[in-house]
Amino acid sequence: MGYTAIAILVLLGIMIFSNAVRVLREYERAVIFRLGRMVGVRGPGLILLVPIIDRMVKVSLRTVVMDVPPQDVITRDNVTIKVNAVLYFRVVDPARAVIEVENFLYATSQLSQTTLRSILGQAELDDLLAERDKINHELQTIIDKQTDPWGIKVAAVEVKDVDLPIEMKRAMARQAEAERDRRARVIMAQAEAQAAEKLAEAAVVISRDPVALQLRYLQTLSEIATENNSTTLFPIPIDLFEAFRKRVAVVPPAGGGA
Repeated sequence: MGYTAIAILVLLGIMIFSNAVRVLREYERAVIFRLGRMVGVRGPGLILLVPIIDRMVKVSLRTVVMDVPPQDVITRDNVTIKVNAVLYFRVVDPARAVIEVENFLYATSQLSQTTLRSILGQAELDDLLAERDKINHELQTIIDKQTDPWGIKVAAVEVKDVDLPIEMKRAMARQAEAERDRRARVIMAQAEAQAAEKLAEAAVVISRDPVALQLRYLQTLSEIATENNSTTLFPIPIDLFEAFRKRVAVVPPAGGGA
């Protein structure tokens, strides 16, 4: 009977000692409560607890990556969309994270969902698609301000996916196609205007010297003869040789007397 009692006492001592000695990793902190009153934050490394009197709540200081579930949002221009996001935050004050809120993970998740619906509901669809960085920064600022009393620092909030209705996707596709067609027409009109301007400049140059027009006429004939293997009948105006005839008439015949 005496050996049994000794064994029980030894086992009880081992259990008490194992609960009194704790080892925390580098990213962990322990909030110590002694008879219900917080006495401090300890760690990392080896910490000693008073058996039965002390209770420890372990808190991780690593960055938590939390998915915000898809939320149904009605934008300011009355478009119903489904949006989800990702939240990056970490505990900077373990004591407040344990004392000020019952479950800081659940509280932060619920706060991020309500804030996401509120902020995106105030934005128009075009702003949501084009100015996502601005919206992410606004979400991060608001959520960080509300979680600061809990000892939590929100590093970033990123809107991941924006799920649009099928009708809206079709309308946006038609709008994009119309915009591309408009740009193509503008570019073609600008090209035609530039071409007309260059042709007008060329016409001025040719009008100053008729020989230039005749040389251009001969160049066109040469290009047609090179590109096509078939026989081409091309009318040649008599005026084409007028300049050459005048030049020949001016030159005196060889051997002529004075």
